[in-house]
Amino acid sequence: MDILLIGSTGSLMRKMVEKLHKEGHRIFVLTEEGKDTFFNRRVFETYRFAYDNACIREVFVSVKPQVTLFLGAYDKTFPWKTGMNTPVKFSSSLLNLLMSFSALRQGRFIYLSSEEALEGFEATDDGYVERSKNISEKAQSIAMGEKTCLDYGKMTMGDVMVLRLGNLYGIPEDASELDNVCAQMCMDALDLGEIKLHAGRTVSALTAKPVMEMQEEDLTVLEGEKSYRLLHLMDAVEFIYKMMTVSGHKSEVYQISGKTLITQREMAELIISGMRTNQPDENAPVILDSLLDSRTNITLDMETADEEFGLFEMNPPRKALPILADYIKKHAGRFSRLSDRQESAWDAFVRKGKEMIRAAVPFVENLILFIPFFMLNNRATDHEYFKHLDFYLLYVLLFAIIHGQQQAIFSCLLAIAGYFFRQMYWRSGFDVLLDYSTYVWMAQLLILGLVVGYMKDKLKAVKEESNNEVKFLSRQLADMSDINGSNVRVKDVLSDQLVNQNDSIGKIYEVTSSLDQYEPEEVLFYAADVIAKIMHCKDVAIYSVSGEVYARLVSSTSDKAGSLGNSVHYKKMEQMYEVLCQKKVYINKNMTEEYPLMANAIFGGDQMQIIIMVWGISWERMTLGQANVLAIASYLTQNAVLRADKYMEVLRSQRYLGNTHVMEAEAFDQLVSAFLRAREKGFTKCTLINVTNTQGYAIEDLDKKLDNVLRDTDYVGLTAAGTIQVLLANSGPADAEFAIKRLQNAGFECYHEEEAV
Repeated sequence: MDILLIGSTGSLMRKMVEKLHKEGHRIFVLTEEGKDTFFNRRVFETYRFAYDNACIREVFVSVKPQVTLFLGAYDKTFPWKTGMNTPVKFSSSLLNLLMSFSALRQGRFIYLSSEEALEGFEATDDGYVERSKNISEKAQSIAMGEKTCLDYGKMTMGDVMVLRLGNLYGIPEDASELDNVCAQMCMDALDLGEIKLHAGRTVSALTAKPVMEMQEEDLTVLEGEKSYRLLHLMDAVEFIYKMMTVSGHKSEVYQISGKTLITQREMAELIISGMRTNQPDENAPVILDSLLDSRTNITLDMETADEEFGLFEMNPPRKALPILADYIKKHAGRFSRLSDRQESAWDAFVRKGKEMIRAAVPFVENLILFIPFFMLNNRATDHEYFKHLDFYLLYVLLFAIIHGQQQAIFSCLLAIAGYFFRQMYWRSGFDVLLDYSTYVWMAQLLILGLVVGYMKDKLKAVKEESNNEVKFLSRQLADMSDINGSNVRVKDVLSDQLVNQNDSIGKIYEVTSSLDQYEPEEVLFYAADVIAKIMHCKDVAIYSVSGEVYARLVSSTSDKAGSLGNSVHYKKMEQMYEVLCQKKVYINKNMTEEYPLMANAIFGGDQMQIIIMVWGISWERMTLGQANVLAIASYLTQNAVLRADKYMEVLRSQRYLGNTHVMEAEAFDQLVSAFLRAREKGFTKCTLINVTNTQGYAIEDLDKKLDNVLRDTDYVGLTAAGTIQVLLANSGPADAEFAIKRLQNAGFECYHEEEAV
C-alpha cells in the first residue's frame, strides 16, 4: 500500500516507518520540519510544507495514499506553550488535511488523539465524575480535532478513524520525549534520588466515544492508589498498524492503551529495580509519599478495540519499565534536565576561569611581544642605520593585521607608553607633553593602526559572509540534488511501468486465459507454468492443501521448485503461514533457505486451498510491485481452477460409480492421459498400479478398503478392460513401492505397469 505519514520526526514516526517498511509498504512523509531533519532511505518521498499550505491537496493527489496517518496530539510541530497561537494553527492544519484527503474520495484517514482530550473530567470526593472548566488549550484542541475528524467523515462519507492513545511511553531519543509519567519518574529518581508519589484519584474511560458525547456514566472512578494503563511505544505501533490494515471496522473511535492496570507505587518500584543495576542498594532512589493532592488522572479502557481486533500486548509495564529506567540511567548525559541542576561553586569558578583565560590570550600575547619591540626601539635610536626605523609602528601594524581594531588600539596604547618612557630618559614628562611632534607621531600611529585594523575586521566579515553564502548555496544545491533525486526515482518508477508492459493487467489476463484451453483435469498442472511466465522465473510450485496440516505437491516447473518434497507441513513454516493467513503475499526478505522467495495462497471462503510458491526470482525483483503481480495472477488462476472444479462437480454423477470414489473407465482414462502429458512436460510425477480384486469385493466395499490405504490425492478407476487401477499422483517408482506394500498388507494383489513408470 501507499501510506502517507504526517508529523514531525521522533520515536513514534521512526518506529512507524520501520514497521511499514518491514511489511513492504511504500511510505511517504509530510512534515513541516526543515532540511536539517532527514528521514532515512526507507521513506520513498518526503514533502516539507506547512500543513495549512494550499499545495497540500497536490501532495495528496500525487501520492494517492490508501492510508493517511496524522500524528495529531503527538506531532511536535505544534509548540503548546502559553501565549502562542498554536490552537488556531492546529485546527486550520487539521481542516486543510481533511479537505485535501476528501478530494481523493478513497483511502482511510487516521487521527491520533491522547488521553489529554478527556482532561475536563474530574473525580469528586463522593466517587462521582463531573465536568470541569479547568481545561488546557492543548486538551481543547485535541478534543476538537476528534470532533472535526468524525464530523468530516460523516459529511463526506469517508473512512475516518480516531485512535485515542493512553499514557504512551517508550525509549526516548532526546529530552523533548520526557513528557510522559514514566520518563518523569525516571528523571526524578536520577536527578533527585527520590520518587514522590502524588495522592489523587483515577478516572477510567470505559467507552470509546467522542469527548463531546461522553457522559458521566461512561467514566468510572477507580478505587485505591493512583493507577495507570501504560501503552508502550512498540505496542502502539503494532496496534496502529493493525488499524491501518484492517478491511473494515465497526466504530470510528477506538481507545488504545495497555491492558495492565498498574499503580503509581508499583511503577516507582519497577523503575528503582531497573536503576539498581551495578549500584549498591544504599545509593538507590527512595519512594516518598506526598500529602498534596494532584489533578485527576485519566486512564483508558481498550476492551472494545481488543474484542474486535484481538490486540496483543507485547511489552507490559513489568517488563518494559526496568528497561526504560536502565536506558535513561546509562544515557543521562543526553537529556537536558540534568543540566538544570544547580552548579557548584567550583564548577562555576572553573567555567568562568576558562572564559577569562580564553578572552585574555590575545592581550597576554600583545604584552609579551611588546617587550622585544620596546628593546629593539631603544637599541635602534642610537644606531646610525636604524634610527629612522619606527619599530612601534611595525608592532602596531602586526597586531592590527592579525587581530584587528581591538588589539590595534591596545598595541597603540602600549607603544605610546613605551615612547613616553624612552623620551623621559633625557627630558621631563612635561616637555614631552608640550612637544607637538609627540602628537603627530601618536596621530599617525593611531590612524594607521585603526585603518589597518578596520580593514582586517572588514575582510574577516566579508570572508564570514562569503562562507555563509557558500554554505547557504551548498544547502540549496543539496536541496536541488534531493529534488532531482526524487524526480529521478519517480521517473524510474514510471519508466519501469512503461517498459514492463508484460506485467500489465491485460497481459496477465491474456496469459492466464490460456488455462481455459486445457481439460479440467489439467488446469492445475499448467497453472504453474503460466505463473512462471508471468513472474519471469523458472521455478514455481503449486501445492494443494490436504486437511489442516499438510499440503501436497500438485505441479512444479523444476526440481528446485519441488525441493520441499511431495508433502509440506505448511503450518510449521510459521513465517510464511502467518502472512498467508492474512491473505497477503509472503516475501522472504531474510532469504531463509527453507522458505520460497515468494508465496501466495488461494482461498475458498475462509479455507486455504492452494499454495503457490515461487523460488527462482532475483533479489531486485522481490518488491511490492512483484507481490501485487503474483496476487493478481493467483486470483486469475483461481478463477480457472474454480471453473474446472465446478465442471467436475457437475459431471460427478457421470464420472464416478454411485457414491464411491471409483471413477468410470472413460473419465479415468482422460485423467490418466492428463497426468501422463503433464509428466512428459516435467510438471508432475505419476505411477499407475494394477489392483486385483481377489476377494471379490463389491464396488462399495472395495472403495472403503482402498480409501483406508490410499492418500486423498490418489485416484481409483476402472479400465476399459474392466480391471481396477490406482493412479498415484506425485509419486515415482520408489514411492510406488511403499503404496504397493500398503495395498498388499490390505489383502490386494497389485503391481505397477511398466509402461507408465
